[in-house]
Amino acid sequence: MAQRNRRGLIWAILGALILLAGIVAIIIAAIGSTPREPETTPAPGASSSSTPTTEPTATPPDGDVVDATVEQRGWVPEPITTDAETYVRAALAAAGTFDTQLSTYEEWIAYLGTWFTPDTRYTSEADREAELAAAKLELRQSVVLPESEWDSLANEDGRMASVVSGDVTLAPVPDDPSGDMTFGTADIAITFNRSDGGDGEVTYDETTRLTVQVLCGPDSVPTPNSSQQAGDCKVIRFFSEPLEP
Repeated sequence: MAQRNRRGLIWAILGALILLAGIVAIIIAAIGSTPREPETTPAPGASSSSTPTTEPTATPPDGDVVDATVEQRGWVPEPITTDAETYVRAALAAAGTFDTQLSTYEEWIAYLGTWFTPDTRYTSEADREAELAAAKLELRQSVVLPESEWDSLANEDGRMASVVSGDVTLAPVPDDPSGDMTFGTADIAITFNRSDGGDGEVTYDETTRLTVQVLCGPDSVPTPNSSQQAGDCKVIRFFSEPLEP
């Protein structure tokens, strides 16, 4: 009788172990079937408890000037605009802004030449090209700093910066049936910087008054390989003497 009771106890224990193993297997299966939340790696420099931040988008390219990189050469960028006053201010500043250590005189003059467009009051293509060449020659000979003074500045690591001071006077151009041409006249403040022969600089200021003629209409010729379009303002001529209405 005792032997039968021990055999029953053994079978009862084995049954309990089998039942326990089944329960454990069910729990493990349930855990394995539950999807895990994806791990989030904190951004460099952030704590593990910080909320991930959205990376800033790249700054869009500057599309309101023909070439922003010319500033690295000490020049004024040409604006892309149909507003005559905005363009006049930039053009007058460009005619008196350079750094002799960042470019040559010929490079600067050539750059200013890219601001020009032919005078559309002349119907002949040959006449337009001749007037354009004459306007560029006038710029070089009578408007901007002479090459000899550039060389003097260059010997002293010099530079020159100009800015329109005060208001711009705008006036229509005679014999322009389109009405798209404008004379712009303004006072210009010029700052010269030269080496003092040591580690410092000598700075002095001058003022002048200048007039530029611009075309802001569909016949303007944009700078090649740029975002400029026909209709955006361009220079027709700089005058050696200001034109007053």
